[in-house]
Amino acid sequence: MEIWVDADACPLVIKEILFKAARRTGVRLSLVANQYLRTPADSNIHFLKVGSGFDVADNEIVKRVTAGDLVVTSDIPLAAEAIEKGAVVISPRGELYTSNNIRSRLSSRDFMETLRSSGVETGGPAALKNSDRMLFANQLDKFLTHNV
Repeated sequence: MEIWVDADACPLVIKEILFKAARRTGVRLSLVANQYLRTPADSNIHFLKVGSGFDVADNEIVKRVTAGDLVVTSDIPLAAEAIEKGAVVISPRGELYTSNNIRSRLSSRDFMETLRSSGVETGGPAALKNSDRMLFANQLDKFLTHNV
């Protein structure tokens, strides 16, 4: 079992929670990004730098993820592909994506993309709140408790 992180857009505070969890449990943590990221010196924490380009990090995670792994991402198409491969997916805000809810998330994402491409200002995501961090930490702990 491995934890895969779509690290380019993952907030630092969430990475810190993941670093602590990897140290505490001994679970392999792999951060994938197209720019260099500083990671703690720990044999369980790995950084994989991929080339620049659209969805390069996402494609690398999909290529490597296996059933039973955990993927941390807010990228809905990546989440859908990881779920299809049998992975568990949690957003940095602590939302658990499942086969039951990912299709509706994809539809919403596609609708918002259509609005943006037609010139409608949709705004970005809200700032990460303490409640989001707590929800993420709780979801991560629940996953680790059942899988380690």
